[in-house]
Amino acid sequence: MENKVGIRIRELRKRAGMTQAELAAKIGVSASTVGMYEQGRREPDSAKLVELCNIFGVSVDHLLGNSSIEDTSGSVEVSEVFDEFTKKLSAQEGLMFDGVPLNNSDRMKIIDAIKVVAAIARQQHKSALGEE
Repeated sequence: MENKVGIRIRELRKRAGMTQAELAAKIGVSASTVGMYEQGRREPDSAKLVELCNIFGVSVDHLLGNSSIEDTSGSVEVSEVFDEFTKKLSAQEGLMFDGVPLNNSDRMKIIDAIKVVAAIARQQHKSALGEE
């Protein structure tokens, strides 16, 4: 059986510049436990998976090896992240904002706002690179 979770944890930890001991301290386990996660000898429970995702800023799907947003070089296009987020936002049941359920109109407003911010950021990035 493949050790997708362990491989992803190791990749993300190294990319973050953390040692096993540092990551272990952040999630409240021993360094040897992190080592076992990375070796595939043990798997984090659901609570630890969520903690790891929050630390590394990735989805559970990515950590489990189910998401292909990231290529082999570790590069991620912002547009791909936005696309995945907007798909999840559109499909997520029971989504709330400050305790109030979102309707489809609310969802579309948030998606449109993300698109506007992305367009502004893209334009500023191009300007900074002198590509206007």
